[in-house]
Amino acid sequence: MPKLKTWFSKFLKWRYRHISNKQFINITSAIIGLLAGLGAVTLKNVTHLIQRLLEGEFIKEIHNAFYFIFPILGLLIVLLFIKFLIKKKVGHGIPSTLYAISKQKGIMPRHQMWASLITAPLTVGFGGSVGLEGPTVATGAALGSNFARFFHLNQTTRTLLIGAAAAGAMSSIFKAPVAAIVFAVEIFSLELTLASMIPLLLASITAILTSYFFFGDDVLLHFKIQDKFQLNDVVFYLLLGGFTALISIYFSKIYFKIGTIFKKFKNPYWRLLIGGFLLGIIVYFIPPLFGEGYETINKVLKGTIIDVISENIFHIPVDNTWVIIAFLIGLILFKVVAMSFTFGAGGIGGVFAPALFTGSITGYVFTMIINSSSLFNHQLSSTNFAMVGMAGLMAGVLQAPLTAIFLIAEITGGYELFVPLMIVASISFLITKRYVPHNIYASELAKKGELITHNKDKNVLMMLDLDKVIETNFISLNPEMSLGKIVNNAVAKSSRNHFPVVNKENEFLGILTLNDIRGIMFDKSLYDKVKVESLMHSASDIIYYEKHNAEDILNMFKHTGVWNLVVLKDGKYFGFISKSRLLTAYRRKLIEVTH
Repeated sequence: MPKLKTWFSKFLKWRYRHISNKQFINITSAIIGLLAGLGAVTLKNVTHLIQRLLEGEFIKEIHNAFYFIFPILGLLIVLLFIKFLIKKKVGHGIPSTLYAISKQKGIMPRHQMWASLITAPLTVGFGGSVGLEGPTVATGAALGSNFARFFHLNQTTRTLLIGAAAAGAMSSIFKAPVAAIVFAVEIFSLELTLASMIPLLLASITAILTSYFFFGDDVLLHFKIQDKFQLNDVVFYLLLGGFTALISIYFSKIYFKIGTIFKKFKNPYWRLLIGGFLLGIIVYFIPPLFGEGYETINKVLKGTIIDVISENIFHIPVDNTWVIIAFLIGLILFKVVAMSFTFGAGGIGGVFAPALFTGSITGYVFTMIINSSSLFNHQLSSTNFAMVGMAGLMAGVLQAPLTAIFLIAEITGGYELFVPLMIVASISFLITKRYVPHNIYASELAKKGELITHNKDKNVLMMLDLDKVIETNFISLNPEMSLGKIVNNAVAKSSRNHFPVVNKENEFLGILTLNDIRGIMFDKSLYDKVKVESLMHSASDIIYYEKHNAEDILNMFKHTGVWNLVVLKDGKYFGFISKSRLLTAYRRKLIEVTH
């Protein structure tokens, strides 16, 4: 070990002398892209291995019964694996990455580099109705973060490498290098400059080459454009944008609602039992909801919807259009529920695949309704609208319209439908944003004021560590303390000019400043007569440690005009924050994140 440290120290010295920081970041980005690509390949292969094992000859004979058992079994293995082997929380993909960037200086736990490689395939392979994209991104991001820590790179570079790793993961999964770069910029709010573009590009290239090496030219979604874009279809694409927005709002609201319900169950085994049981029932009756659902998506994109309809125990009549439409709407509605139950039960996965699943069927259902309705004397291309519907759901659910447009265009080769993609994605995003302010990834962080955005000032304020700004070395007074004790025990022993007044339980009652006693502090005849309670006054405003962030505090200083504000933690007096100390910390953090 000492020899290894010596070798590493020599390497760092050699690197500083011969390789510039920019060159090293570019080299590192390429390596990170390779590692992220390998992570994506591993996740996919392990998942497919589990699925093949579960589809053996014996299982096929009694397959329907196992649709109910497999999800519960997979979720149980995941729970036991996390509880007894990992023994640490496994974050939910992209939300955990966003949290690391915003509140942990881009530092991600080491176990995140490999934990999702096991838990996500177990969740999805056993039938969890989620995707692998989020865990893949989290794995790549953790690799980027820890790679940066290993080479002692600063916070700005760590964040850039996390974005590069995320781009690499997406590029490897979907074979969509341009969309992967757009995704990293749009979701992680990276600054799109030449300095950041090159690392993202290098990571995306090495990752997609890794994917081609292992998977050849096989693509995730198979789509061949059969009908060209027609100008008289524009009205219907506008309507589809509104329709996908409606489904996106439903998608997000149901996800949040079910997630809130499951959070009330403190015991993970209860969550597993309830969520796994309900998920098992759903996938038993509706097998297309089993797993990621890409097979179903490809059937929809090929227009072979009969193959999807036949996969159920209800024996849907394939000659009744409106019954088929009702069944497909059921797939849309229950896919979101099945996904939410998977997460609620403790499964590890992502929302990309469910969004694509619901989007493709939404587009297909839309065309069936239009083509079957007597109100419209118009025939739409079901496959084109299914593809564009995926972009609509992604733009609404993920609130990343550019990612949706480029991703769907790249993974399906549907560049001829670029204009419809833009129309549907923009409308879906604008309408959904009005009713769902933040996407699924960012909702929890946004509620806490911890969400990274493209607003640099807000980002810097959010990254401030308030614990380092709060000052606690103040002498506290009690209401019964006399003027003499104030002078001798507080003023004489403190360099501060204001003092918090608290009771025996350390509850904050008010403030006494030096100005409040300046006119009487040398009048010894008043030392025993005047008490703190007659001199103290209320605070101009109060900072609540659990509630307020740096931006809130800065606004308090602006509105009150005071120089110091008291901080309460758990309802008790904790300390003070001064305007000068906050602004100094802000300036330092601004320099740190921009260099």
